[in-house]
Amino acid sequence: MVKDEANNLSGSFKARRAAISVWDAKRKGYEGVIAATSGNYGAAVAALAARLGLKALIIQECYDSRMIGQPEILEKQRACEAYGAEVVQLTVGPELFYEHLRLLEETGFYNASLYTPYAIAGVETLGYEIAQQCRQQFGADPAVVVATNAGGGNLTGTARGLIKAGLKDTKVYAASVDLSGLSMASDLDFNKKSFTTGHTGFGVPYSTYPDRSDVPRNAARPLRYIDRYLLVKQGEVFYTTEMLSALEGMERGPAGNTSLAAAFALAQTMDKDDIIVVQETEYTGAGKHPSAQLSFAEEQGIHLIIGDSEEEIPGKNIILPDHPSRIKVRDLDMDRLHTSALRHLVPEDGDVRESDLEYIAVEINSSIAETKLLIEEMREEM
Repeated sequence: MVKDEANNLSGSFKARRAAISVWDAKRKGYEGVIAATSGNYGAAVAALAARLGLKALIIQECYDSRMIGQPEILEKQRACEAYGAEVVQLTVGPELFYEHLRLLEETGFYNASLYTPYAIAGVETLGYEIAQQCRQQFGADPAVVVATNAGGGNLTGTARGLIKAGLKDTKVYAASVDLSGLSMASDLDFNKKSFTTGHTGFGVPYSTYPDRSDVPRNAARPLRYIDRYLLVKQGEVFYTTEMLSALEGMERGPAGNTSLAAAFALAQTMDKDDIIVVQETEYTGAGKHPSAQLSFAEEQGIHLIIGDSEEEIPGKNIILPDHPSRIKVRDLDMDRLHTSALRHLVPEDGDVRESDLEYIAVEINSSIAETKLLIEEMREEM
């Protein structure tokens, strides 16, 4: 099953994510709201701010040093401006969050960050609705909910909503586009990728160290809720996007179909009566359409090939599968993610207090005994 979030105001699940923050800004008498985003969230903040009569300032990382911007990001800029927001565009680099914080001081606007508790609470409605609708339509709970994972708020909020609805046995799987080898902060790599979100460049570091964001404590803590982490290739997501359009008549943006590509492969490994829910879709448009993104990739020297997905090399080529059987289930090593997270949570020297150990175990979705063992192994490697 697919939860079609493209029907939300602003065209993605991000409308849920913006709703409570914008409402809170209005309630507290702020003149406007600010958000740092590649675009979908910015459009959501702008749309909901316009509805409540607030100003919106969106800070967007969209160009490399040659001032070349990806069509998907520029499409999102147009959406933000169409809803009445002022958009500040930056080149790739560490200044995105710096500019966000600087402009907060300068304007006195409300911080509608992606990573505040309000933003995550808004997404909880998505998980709660998935639980309600599955029970109403099928009299059953989903076996698996697959969520595209980038900064972690999408997965965190959905998982918390499922838990609040009482779904204790439903597994939550993360899905990201495999962009191994590309650096998200690199000017050279910025336009070599065809996905601005939902990829490992955000999904992995934000899972293991969520507090790298623009708030002191990030409310998106995906590693607490991930039961399994699946990887898909860029070409597989483009293929799945076309498949969804041709077979179901649903033309949706590729980034939102990351989890659908993973679910397509996963479905072939599960029981016939199991229910898998693909947790969101997003709208498509001129710049977000696969044809625009693939044409841009070719202009950047990326080779477009039809063949074996396993041979895809991020930054070098995009391989569209020559048969749907090429779309495979690939697991990211969860133990490796847990160990990486522990390096940020555990001091190299000194004992870990029992209360801290309880917190750390929750952070990595593990038992205290298993967490102790991982800490010991990590220190031995050091």
